[in-house]
Amino acid sequence: MMDVIGRGLTSASQVDPEIHNETKGFPAGFIVRMTVFPNGPDFTAQSQPDGSLALLKNFGGKPDLTVTFKHISHAFLVFSFQEGTARAFANDRMVADGDLSYAIRLVRCLNKMEALILPKMVAKLAVKQYPEDLSFTQKLNLASRIYLKVAQTYIKRS
Repeated sequence: MMDVIGRGLTSASQVDPEIHNETKGFPAGFIVRMTVFPNGPDFTAQSQPDGSLALLKNFGGKPDLTVTFKHISHAFLVFSFQEGTARAFANDRMVADGDLSYAIRLVRCLNKMEALILPKMVAKLAVKQYPEDLSFTQKLNLASRIYLKVAQTYIKRS
């Protein structure tokens, strides 16, 4: 699921104007990693000059921001959409190593992505506040474009 979230986030940064605007706030070359302690699943993404995010493979350096779930069960709560990312931070289930303002920016991106790709009923459980101005047609259009980009990343990989 962590792989899907990473691919979804990078795809959403290319498709959704609001998420793209948020990711433009990362400096070019900014590296963010989301992982599970101690050696669980992870993804690493880098901010591109155009403001979008791109996945990095086999990155061995120190990222500018690392968001770490303290246990695999905590990650499961978030990625099975039983608990939102903001609630997980509040419940001390994850920790950010890096500039807190960038971590908040990342959480906003994850929340918007979840609101777009999940059915409204599930998304309302997963995010702190569901976007009021998100129409069904807009959601369907953006979600289908994100899903298509995610699927393309899996096809290119094989």
